[in-house]
Amino acid sequence: MARARKSRPKATRAKPAAKRPKAGRKMASRKAAPVLDPLDGFIEAAARVLVLPVEPLWLPDIKANLAVTLRAAALVADFALPDDLIALRPAVPRDSARLLIVHEGSMQFEEAQVRDLPRFLRRGDGMVFNDTRVISAQLSGVRAARGASPDAHVDVTLHRRVADDSWTAFAKPGRKLGLGDKIRFGDNLNAELVAKHSDGEIVLRFTIGGPGLDQAIATTGALPLPPYIAAKRAIDDRDARDYQTMFAKHSGAVAAPTAGLHFTPGLVTKLADAGIRRATVTLHVGAGTFLPVKAEATKDHVMHAEWGEVGEGAAAEINAVRDAGGRIACVGSTSLRLVEAASDPSGRVRPFRGDTRIFITPG
Repeated sequence: MARARKSRPKATRAKPAAKRPKAGRKMASRKAAPVLDPLDGFIEAAARVLVLPVEPLWLPDIKANLAVTLRAAALVADFALPDDLIALRPAVPRDSARLLIVHEGSMQFEEAQVRDLPRFLRRGDGMVFNDTRVISAQLSGVRAARGASPDAHVDVTLHRRVADDSWTAFAKPGRKLGLGDKIRFGDNLNAELVAKHSDGEIVLRFTIGGPGLDQAIATTGALPLPPYIAAKRAIDDRDARDYQTMFAKHSGAVAAPTAGLHFTPGLVTKLADAGIRRATVTLHVGAGTFLPVKAEATKDHVMHAEWGEVGEGAAAEINAVRDAGGRIACVGSTSLRLVEAASDPSGRVRPFRGDTRIFITPG
């Protein structure tokens, strides 16, 4: 069966500030390779309940939404989420966050905590984690005056690096920008808009490149917190720690792989002691994760690409677990998307390096 990726379209019954987050998380347009059997129930629980690294979660509504989504052929995941049930900080400790277990084949639900994972897995099973690191991808700048049009403030969220000195991005308000516009983000960070696409994506070419550009972005930018949190409080120093997973290693994501935020060194040690094997892959989560799903049918939704890599070691580890009869549990939809992109028709995982546009849907 295909796995439902975290679908977070805009809520029609909630107040504007209470919209369900990260709209339009990737859902697969092809049938999933048989690399993730038979932990469908656990994977669904991880993908949905671990969407926020925080408590409290509105379990009754999440349960109803999950049950509907798993059976739907189209995207029907709008639901109301009251403001007071949107937590703005992580659970402490992180692995005390609540976990919803969906038992395969029965649609029976069990409430647990993330720290309980060892009892839901078996010796010889494997887990796949995303080791991407979030960068300070949120930039505020000023578009230089042109003609009769004065300077204008613009907010930019970087999406994907496409050259040594260039990034694709989303700008707000995008209507104020045109080809050739110069944008000043800080004393040492300036860019020119060199392309503008129909889907709202733009391409910025900066005046510097390489490590110098990386440093300028880190110094000038801010972490792009999810809109449902950023709308309620300002970014602070804690976010630099809270919005990274313990696995974060390779810089390039503009949003955190949120399921991984719930793991602690202590929990990882317990999983290892229980005989659970581990592999890490890298998928740089893009700004498209913040865009709403507006299409009525998933086939009509345009999925933005994200860059990822499955190394030879990770591919070998995943295949070895399955060859020995173990099960693979991808932690979150980002690692799931990448493992599926790296799977061949027989379900074998191959080394992979490049973009994926897989859109994981029910059905």
